Formats: sequence, C-alpha cells, structure tokens
Amino acid sequence: MNALRTLRPKQWIKNVFVFAALLLTRSYEDPARVQAALLAFAAMCLVSSATYIANDLIDRKRDQAHPVKRNRPIASGAVSPGLGLLLMGGCLAGGLALAFAVNQSTGYVALTYLGLQVLYNLGLKRIAVADVFTLSAGFVLRAVVGAVAIGVAVSVWLFLCTGAIALLLGFGKRRAEFLLDSSVTQKTREALSGYTLESLNVLLIVAACATVAAYGLYSIESETARAHRLLAMSSPFVFYGVCRYLVLVFGENEGGEPESLVLKDVHLLITFFLFTCSVLAALTLEAPRFLQ
Repeated sequence: MNALRTLRPKQWIKNVFVFAALLLTRSYEDPARVQAALLAFAAMCLVSSATYIANDLIDRKRDQAHPVKRNRPIASGAVSPGLGLLLMGGCLAGGLALAFAVNQSTGYVALTYLGLQVLYNLGLKRIAVADVFTLSAGFVLRAVVGAVAIGVAVSVWLFLCTGAIALLLGFGKRRAEFLLDSSVTQKTREALSGYTLESLNVLLIVAACATVAAYGLYSIESETARAHRLLAMSSPFVFYGVCRYLVLVFGENEGGEPESLVLKDVHLLITFFLFTCSVLAALTLEAPRFLQ
C-alpha cells in the first residue's frame, strides 16, 4: 500500500489532458486512436509517477518539516530510499516503453516532459513564477502527447487553453501552500519566499481571466469552432468552473491539491461532466441556421 502511495495515483487525474485532442477532434470515433490515447495516458501516468518519486527522494529531508508532506511514504520512512529508486526506475522504464510503443513522436514528447521535470527539480522549482510556468508547461506537454499519439496536428489553441488552466491551478496551489504556514512551507518550498499573498491573488485572477479568454476565443474562432458552431455553448461551463474554483480558493483556502479538489467538489464534477457532454453534442449535432 505504501509503495502504491509513493506513485501518487491521485495525481494521475492530471493526465486527463492527454484526452483533449481525442475529444476535440472527434477521434473517439476511431477505435485505433482511442487505444493509442489510452496507452499514452498510461505511459504518462508511469512517467509522471517516476518524477514524483524523484522529487520525494530529493526533498525527503525538507518534507519531514512540512505538516502534510511529512506523511508521504518516503519522508515518513514507510518506504526506503532504495525501494523508492527501484520504483522510480520501473515506472520510468515502463512509461517510456509504452510511449515509444505508441509511436516515436509520443516517446520523444514523453522524454521532453521528463527533461522538463529534471530542470524543475534541479532549480526551477526554487524560483517564484518560473516554478508555476514550468508546471504549466508540463500540462501542455501532456496534451501534446495525446495529440501526437493519435496523429493529429498540435493546435496553438491547445497550448493556450491548456497552459492557461494549468497556470490557474498552479497559482491556486501556491496560494494554499503559502497560507498553510509561511514559516514552515518556505523551508520546504523555497519559491514561496518570492511570493506575497497579494501577488498570488493577482496572479490567480490573471490566470483565471486568461483561461476564460483563451477557451472563449477557441470556442468561436478556432477551425473546430467554425466547423461546429454549437461549440460556443460549452464555454459557459468553463466560465462556471473557473468561478467555482476561485470561490473555493478565496473562500475556503482550497487549491493545495487540485486533483483532490476536483474529485471531492460536486459542483466541479457536475460542471466537468456537462462540459464534456456539451462538447460531444457540439461535435455531433448540426447547428441551427442562425448560428451558421
């Protein structure tokens, strides 16, 4: 059980971005592409788990001083560093093997994601703003993995929309960590010393506006939107989801674990379900004449 916890399976939900291209290009109608996307998802789960373990191994001393992270298997001593290294190697080998089994492009993007995480752990995670932008780039690469796995073009809208929502989640996470206990968390996450609560509030709002603007423009101006005019009807669910997230972050100091927040908040779960249904309907149904 402790070995499984070391993989952080709850955070695998982040890899749902792999399916963005599959959904928005209607590639879910092709069984071969669905299979490729599922393999790419599994590959990114394993590769990301390898990076989580590496992070836990590097930061185990710092994590022991953190009120929450000290309960992680490696920091608490429930999993030895030797076993952690073994698990990391297994996840890395398995993930990359799966990625290259899909196609070479998927494997190379997975390697790029891995290289980005190495840079993050070597120093970028200690620099305010750069830390969140690096994490955002990781989400973008997840979406790119999904696109190249099924053989579709990587759209600039994929970068804008994925990057914006990743920044929103990232700054929300930093704000929650900052509020947890500044005197403690700054010892475990050096980047927090470069933030103030005011700056995090502003950055969070900027990221929220960028998310709403990016998806709003995508839903009416992209090539997909021009072919499927009903796609604009999915944007209210994005707007609502962003507003709901901000209420939880500012009102209840949530956001420290966005993957858990999405799963436990009924409003966000329903919003995500309705958003997915609206996109599927938009791509399937013909728009009325007055929208064409």
